[in-house]
Parts: sequence; structure tokens; C-alpha cells
Amino acid sequence: MSESPSKSSFTLIISCPDEVGIVAAICQFIAQRGGSLIESNQHTDVEQGWFYLRNVIDGQSLSIDENRFREEFAPLADKFSMEWYLRDNSVPQRVAIMASHSSHCLADLLHRWKSNELNCTIPCVISNHENLRSMVEWHGIPFHHVPVPKEDKSEAFEKTANIIERHQAETIVLARYMQIIPPAICSSYSGRLINIHHSFLPSFIGANPYQKAYDRGVKLIGATCHYVTEDLDEGPIIEQDVIRVSHSCDKDDMVRLGRDVERSALSRGLRYHLEDRVIVRGNKTVVFTP
Repeated sequence: MSESPSKSSFTLIISCPDEVGIVAAICQFIAQRGGSLIESNQHTDVEQGWFYLRNVIDGQSLSIDENRFREEFAPLADKFSMEWYLRDNSVPQRVAIMASHSSHCLADLLHRWKSNELNCTIPCVISNHENLRSMVEWHGIPFHHVPVPKEDKSEAFEKTANIIERHQAETIVLARYMQIIPPAICSSYSGRLINIHHSFLPSFIGANPYQKAYDRGVKLIGATCHYVTEDLDEGPIIEQDVIRVSHSCDKDDMVRLGRDVERSALSRGLRYHLEDRVIVRGNKTVVFTP
């Protein structure tokens, strides 16, 4: 089954060692409480012996509330050594966006948010430059300008962390924010800090990937949406996209075409994250695409 979650629904995410009877036990638990599944996804990594599951449950069908569900499900989770959580889909996540000069990824996310394509609220946008202010404030979103000096960036990132905390952001999106995020923020928002890298990772890590791609004479360029870790551009990958180029394309052509795949990869990656379709284990992800 694959449908959009209803307004009154819960998403149950499970990751655990694989063994016989997990799916049956979960389905029995939900059925005994009147629960009806809107969407169900599962995957077993046979080599690692690890099981993943994502169920969207019709909230109106359940005979118990969210808190009671958690209490009663906990013993079953302990039995199978599950890593799990339950999310109320009627409560949109709070997403702070960070950007620098480039506007294309930010503009695309704001448009999709305004069009109700992304189930989230955007409490703030943070930038180390001023040029995006008018666009952000036109959308009625608070804009915070936090310059990041080359000499000492610690004070700027401390201020940034305070802004994010003050706005109670659950997820941070780096929409072409061209600064390296310090380890403390990476750690605090592990699995909730999303970046778009203008390259098909692991190729062309770091700065100027389009110049590197042009110099290499590639026939495909791409973009990678991934979670940020302390290791630069090496976090778990959520989504990737590519577009074909030819010998007639110069660097500017690659940049122009690359912006299209950056927008699409980032928006899809964020959507998958918001819909709890991404399960991270180690440096890999399982993504239950719709």
C-alpha cells in the first residue's frame, strides 16, 4: 500500500535485528487496537541481518491514544530489541533553513512549503549574507543575518545555534549554505541536519565541483542530498539526482544544469525526511520512497 498519510495518522518507524515473527507481532498489536494501515513498508538487509519497517496508521481507527500506544508497544519493542519511534503526522516538523548567496534551493523550498508540498513549518531562515532577506520576509518568515568572519567563526556559530534553539527547530536544512558546520551542531542535530552538495558524491568532494567536473570531462553531473556529519560531505545519503552533459557544455552550462538537480534532490530528500521515510544505520540509509 502506498498513499499519502491522512491528517489524523501516526507513523511507526522500527529498526532491529531480523528474526521470524516481527511483522506478525506488529500487525497483531495494531489490529488488536483497531488500527488500520494506510501505508506499509519493510526491508530486510540479509547480509547485515537487520530489519526495517515503516507503517502509517490511521489515527481515527485506533482505540487508544498516542501516549497509550507508546506505553503498550514498549514491551513488544523490548522483546525484539527495536529502535523505534512514533510520530503524530498532524504536527508538522519545524525546519530552520540556512543559506548563503545562492537563492535557487531556498526559493524552491519556500515555494514548495507555500504550496503545501512539504509538511513542515519554517520558523526562520539564517544566512551569512543579506541578499536573501527580501525574498524570505516576503514569505512572512523571520530572517536572521549572521556574518561568519574568516578569522574566528566560533561566535557566529554560537549565535546561530542559539537562534535555532530559540525557534525550536527540529530539523536544519543547508540550502547551499557555504560554511562548514562545527562538530557541536553536527552532533546536536545528528540525523536532522540535511545538506545539498552540488556533486554526485563521492565524486568531487569539497569546493568547486563543477570546475572539477568540467576539467575531468564528465558526461553526467549530479547533486547529493545527505545528512551532515563531522566528516565533510561523507554523511548518510538520502537522495541523488543526475543530468546528462556533453563536450559542448562549459562550466557555466554545468552550473545552470546543476541547479536543477540540486533543487530536485534537496526537495525530495527533505520530503522523505519529513515523512519519516529515511532510516539511518551507520553511514547508510534505507529510504522507503512513495
